[in-house]
Amino acid sequence: MKIALIGATGNIGAKILKEAVGRNHQVTAIARDISKVEKGEGVTPAACDLSDEDKLADVLRGHDAVIVSVKYNQCNVDHVYEACRKAGVKRVLLVGGAASLEVEPGVRLLDTPGFPDEIKAEAAPAADALDRLRKVEDLDWSYLSPSIIIAPGERTGKFRLGGDELLKDANGDSRISQEDFAIAMVDELEKPAHIRQRFTVGY
Repeated sequence: MKIALIGATGNIGAKILKEAVGRNHQVTAIARDISKVEKGEGVTPAACDLSDEDKLADVLRGHDAVIVSVKYNQCNVDHVYEACRKAGVKRVLLVGGAASLEVEPGVRLLDTPGFPDEIKAEAAPAADALDRLRKVEDLDWSYLSPSIIIAPGERTGKFRLGGDELLKDANGDSRISQEDFAIAMVDELEKPAHIRQRFTVGY
């Protein structure tokens, strides 16, 4: 497939880039600073600011799907949706946040007592983006939330998928490696199972 990856130089974006290229997909790696894009066969760097919808649409045109891996407190992803519409790309996959996952029915992690303010500054915009995305009906979107802890680690390929509820392992920990998160994202790209849905991944 021909994939446009927005945020290809970020911690998670770089893992998705590696996973996608490893499966022989062609990736246009979109970033503000393309000098940081990891070069390799199957990777085409492209510099673009998300707020420039027309330029972004030109970059996205001809792709099968767009993957978005950005910090929601720094970017308005609604620009991406408009650019996708202009470019005729219907499939959009987003790297989401964990704070919008439910710890019990109707209660988001974000809304639990003691949720750290310094994390809320980045987590709340990601949750707001999901709320807005759920109203989008003309794009085939998927929003993948990680577990609470997502860090560099091992690529195991052994994990669980869930819906809107936070996943925890037998020890009560909620975690996933960035490498396994990338697997789940590219799996969804190749075999769509969560069209217009949020889902999550964890051990």
